Amino acid sequence: AANLTGAMNPITIVNPLEYPNWDELLLTNDQSIFFHTSAWARVLHESYKYKPLYFVSIKDGNLETLIPIMGIKSFITGKRGVSLPFTDFCPLIAPNKESFHDVINCIKEYGKKAGWKYVEFRGGENYFKDEPASSTYYTHDLDLSQGEESILSSFRNSTRRNIKKAIKEDVHVQISNDLDSVKEFYKLNCVTRNRHSIPPQPYRFFKKLHEHILSKKGGVVILATYKSRAMAGAIFFHFRKKAIFKFGASEIEYQDLRANNLVMWEAIKWCLHKGGTTLNLGRSEPENGGLLQFKRGWGVKEERINYYKYDLTKNTFVKDRPTSKMSYRICKMLPLPLLNLTGSLLYKHVG
Repeated sequence: AANLTGAMNPITIVNPLEYPNWDELLLTNDQSIFFHTSAWARVLHESYKYKPLYFVSIKDGNLETLIPIMGIKSFITGKRGVSLPFTDFCPLIAPNKESFHDVINCIKEYGKKAGWKYVEFRGGENYFKDEPASSTYYTHDLDLSQGEESILSSFRNSTRRNIKKAIKEDVHVQISNDLDSVKEFYKLNCVTRNRHSIPPQPYRFFKKLHEHILSKKGGVVILATYKSRAMAGAIFFHFRKKAIFKFGASEIEYQDLRANNLVMWEAIKWCLHKGGTTLNLGRSEPENGGLLQFKRGWGVKEERINYYKYDLTKNTFVKDRPTSKMSYRICKMLPLPLLNLTGSLLYKHVG
């Protein structure tokens, strides 16, 4: 840990993997979510060798300020800080605007000394109101406090029909957290990412998810099978009474069975059984109309998430550059084994 001076309240840089009872400290602040936990930090650190740098202030034993950063060092993409890589959103916690800007200034100072090109924040709309977003996404929250019947009635009619169809077609769902289910999901994930011409995450990443989260009852894998074949699945995490839909995958040739709808419905019932109060459906790109249509059918509240990128060489917030169409075309031409290899080699450089 390192103390930083100059702030209204003392800011300390800690490593949640070494800090005693980190997750218990998170419980002292209502804004903390799964992505702030030591388990998620450990997965990112051990999968990609990122350096955890969590900027915090603690008052009377309670967590007051928290902006988690992973330091990324890559010979391909350079040095930078991200809060947090491969994370849909990451609430920036501060008691007030003054404290927030104090800790942001500490992060900028640290980043410049470390030689970072920029710092990226995945959230912080309340504090960065006057700054341009580097990119914008949608997120969706389902209120679970109303009970199963009320939740079901809030769904779009087509969503309820699709759940019934999957059941009628004899689609079966299993909920587990063992390594075999992770392997089955990984196969589906590779097929799905290949369909979208995106390299899949390396298998070691999913193995770490199992080791540090799923095997510790911090989440589940939900698989839908048809005639003993897994053809749709999802991974969910939970912390406190909040659950998050993090990964989904399916085989397109079985789309008419509506297994994805049954997977989501079983996940909702699982969250209710766990005493959950909210289920977040993750991040969606504005241009992904199909995914947005699917998520909007579940009686959810839709909100925008902004990412903010502060260029430490220009001392200003900047927007992301458009994704290269050439890289998309190259990925589209790669056979699945080569696409998988590409993901294994490059993911740690793009966090």
